[in-house]
Amino acid sequence: MKNPILSSTAFMGQVGQRLLTDGHLTAAQLEAAMERKRQTGEFLGEVLVEMGFVSSKVVGKTLEELISVPYVDLTETALDPQVLSLVSEHYQRRQRVIPLKIEGRHLYVAMADPLNVMVVDDLHLMTGMKIVPMLALSHDINDAFNRAYTAKNKAESVLKEIEDAEQSGTEQELSVDQLVDLAEDAPIIRLVNSIIAGGVSSGASDIHIEPQEKSVRVRYRMDGLLYEQMSIPPHHYPAVVSRIKIMSHLNIAERRRPQDGRIVFSADGMSFDLRVSTMPTIYGEKVVMRVLDKSGIMVPLENLGFHPEQRALFEGFIRRPHGIILVTGPTGSGKSTTLYAALNKINDVNINIITVEDPVEYNLPGISQMQANPKIGLTFAAGLRTIVRQDPDVIMVGEIRDSETAEISIQAALTGHLVFSTLHTNDAPGAVVRLQNMGVEGFLITSALLGVIGQRLLRKVCNGCAEPAEPDPALMRALGISPERLEGANYRKGRGCPKCAGRGYRGRTAAYEVMRVTDRLREGVMRNVGGAALKEIALADGMMPMREAGIRKALDGETTLEEVCRVLLTEEEADSVSSIRKAA
Repeated sequence: MKNPILSSTAFMGQVGQRLLTDGHLTAAQLEAAMERKRQTGEFLGEVLVEMGFVSSKVVGKTLEELISVPYVDLTETALDPQVLSLVSEHYQRRQRVIPLKIEGRHLYVAMADPLNVMVVDDLHLMTGMKIVPMLALSHDINDAFNRAYTAKNKAESVLKEIEDAEQSGTEQELSVDQLVDLAEDAPIIRLVNSIIAGGVSSGASDIHIEPQEKSVRVRYRMDGLLYEQMSIPPHHYPAVVSRIKIMSHLNIAERRRPQDGRIVFSADGMSFDLRVSTMPTIYGEKVVMRVLDKSGIMVPLENLGFHPEQRALFEGFIRRPHGIILVTGPTGSGKSTTLYAALNKINDVNINIITVEDPVEYNLPGISQMQANPKIGLTFAAGLRTIVRQDPDVIMVGEIRDSETAEISIQAALTGHLVFSTLHTNDAPGAVVRLQNMGVEGFLITSALLGVIGQRLLRKVCNGCAEPAEPDPALMRALGISPERLEGANYRKGRGCPKCAGRGYRGRTAAYEVMRVTDRLREGVMRNVGGAALKEIALADGMMPMREAGIRKALDGETTLEEVCRVLLTEEEADSVSSIRKAA
């Protein structure tokens, strides 16, 4: 039932007049919208948006001013499954409401009609919480319903559909032919598609499907952390795994060994690559799918998160005519994004850039990219041997994994090529030690290496709910931050809002350390000093460590000190910080 105030002709007239006065509408557009409103009985604001005259945000902000209820833009709002579960989906759809976040004993709820006190009272009785109404347009609520429930509902409806035909046996008792038949069933196809589509639409970087003793849980990794989304009965799981194997061209019959494959998946008009990995566990095969968003990996070098002095150093490296530049960090730390940004920065019609990658995550215009394929003998080393015969100016090797690849990369750098590659080390100085452990002679390293970039990803404070805050004094002492550094700082924390699903963080940025190879560092390498000594030399020669880079980002309001501790401290250091905070 529509609220008589919001649906009154007088109020609609106020909305239209305000939009007209503010220059968002012409008189002709307003008249056309009012005519359609008289025919359909819809709210004027909804009609204006549907006719394309104004945006939802403009209408929402106008209504906010007129009825003094805060507007929430659901198109930019992340929805938390746990908060949504407080109110039944049926009631949400019937009353056009969506629970957004919990703050203390307050539940914030987006409503198409926030002045409906009966619905507010119902929500209070259902949840036992004080309801804070927020205004949202009806069609935005519909889109939010689709976003929040489509994947889950599809999965649940499919599971219900195949309940009658479920197999009572375990994965080991099913033959390959039976698995193929199950995997080709339409309900199983829809179930797997809904799991993948849900991860893609949520912005997940990874989709985990993990068999447990009594269930199979599905989790999405978002902004570096895993969140559980749904569960699948164990007796349906063999068919699900088999379907994923078929999609990624893996061997269905092989269940005792790990396998790796790839899926190309389309959603909302965009194409995504998924790297698929299966691993046997005591309860069955675990599947992890890494989502490679081709539209999101190309970030300009200026937006990666380098501090100005670090970016100046890095740009100096990539402008050199020859030598090797290494990017280090664990899996998922953004190394590929950094490399692509560097290649894109120097990409020019006058130079020949060739890459060998596993996988090719993004197609770079004007650059020749080779997909490594160890199964047919096309390793990084083999690909690199071919590349050096293709008259390259710049070479990118996806990863230096062995001594052969290391030696060929170094030789390419010494013979007039600019080489980019990655190593899995904890910090920038550790890259030198890793090369030495691979058997590369010190004089070759000092002659070829231009610099090393170490990096980690930190969650960013959500701009939708960020507010000034005072850092924890105990945490500052533990990190060695003097009170004087707070002068002029812009330290912030996110209190939690609909945009970040109450987490206080949204998106990620990189913390870098950029190590240049100085004369003193070359001397240390030639003397074969350890990683700790090399780090001391690099710091003495001006390298900003990742921890300091992270602290600066926190004091600038980009992230928090808690996040710096979570990502950039060792386990022993984190334990020490915890002890200091408890003692305080």
